[in-house]
Amino acid sequence: MAGLRTIFHTRLLQASPFSIRALRFASSFKAADLTIERSKTCKPKPDPSKLVFGKQFSDHMLTINWSEKNGWAAPEIKPFQNLSLHPASSALHYSIELFEGMKAFRGADNHIRLFRPTLNMERLHRGTERCCLPVFDKGELLNCIKKLVEIDQEWVPYSQDTSLYIRPTFIGTEPSLGVSRTGQALLYVIIGPVGPYFATGFFNPVSLLADPSFVRACKGGVGSYKMGGNYGPTIMIQNEAVKQGCQQVLWLYGEEEEITEVGTMNLFIYWTNENGEKELVTPPLDGIILPGVTRQSLLDLARSWGEFKVTERTVNMKELLGALDAGRVLEVFGAGTACVVCPVGSLLYKEKTYQIPTMENGPDLTKRFHKELTDIQTERRGRLKKTRSGGGSAGSHDVN
Repeated sequence: MAGLRTIFHTRLLQASPFSIRALRFASSFKAADLTIERSKTCKPKPDPSKLVFGKQFSDHMLTINWSEKNGWAAPEIKPFQNLSLHPASSALHYSIELFEGMKAFRGADNHIRLFRPTLNMERLHRGTERCCLPVFDKGELLNCIKKLVEIDQEWVPYSQDTSLYIRPTFIGTEPSLGVSRTGQALLYVIIGPVGPYFATGFFNPVSLLADPSFVRACKGGVGSYKMGGNYGPTIMIQNEAVKQGCQQVLWLYGEEEEITEVGTMNLFIYWTNENGEKELVTPPLDGIILPGVTRQSLLDLARSWGEFKVTERTVNMKELLGALDAGRVLEVFGAGTACVVCPVGSLLYKEKTYQIPTMENGPDLTKRFHKELTDIQTERRGRLKKTRSGGGSAGSHDVN
């Protein structure tokens, strides 16, 4: 049986802004109590070369129920099936829900590895507190997820260009129309094989619509948490981008038109700054930006190289357009779990299209990041050393 490893462990740099004392010390479920009901019929595995993103799912799922009266129930792995929810469930009416996106990879040595899952567990835990859902032991959930992946390991594609997507989801299920903390909840995990996130495929540049009249998140809100409410309202703007001949949205914020995220990805700019230095810039974790696992990984890699300046700071549209006009921009790309890295080729802003020379420049850095990161994910290269940011140390271990 292929081993399941955990690699590239680090901590999140952004601490939780507050805690819910009544829930923080609630007892957690235990992976040792996990029960397993195997599916009597297994679905055929898809052809890896024909995989799209998020359309196929494995044979099993993980579910863990909680109630204020009884606490956490024992975790269950059971055949993949529909959920049964009361029509008044709080997740359906007041968006008391959040989720994670993480991946498992099959290496050239046939080992299956999770990529930096402790960061996902930490981010899920922070979102749990923000939603007033019951907290849990992050290590216990990770052990349950490992077991689910081990049981459905044949769903991890035998391909270096694909992966197994893992979607932990946490929802309030109390049947009540009162706007209050939920007294019932369900934590569940579904998994499935995935191909490229974008229909354009790997390394085809995307075009962006930057419209300051639309805002993804605001300071003091929940933009730094992975909640469904951050995503549903963006679909209309995404459709507007398509109508205008673009594929993704560059989200701006405030009177200064600060650059925040691109689509559902974190944004990176590689340029020659005004001091003549090569610099990689990404917006800071200021409460608007989602602390992406891939974002942190690219920062860790770049800092470990020590070849150019790496900066987390605010960049506004005026600064970006000025750098484009001066010919100082080298590459612009998005980064996220689903796509890894995605080059940006053009920008539509106030009815004017600006060409971004990402592809003309290789894109050397974007491709290097993709290769380095995927090599780590499939353990074709060694572990990343700890960097000045405090992240980047890597540890791996087999389940069996």
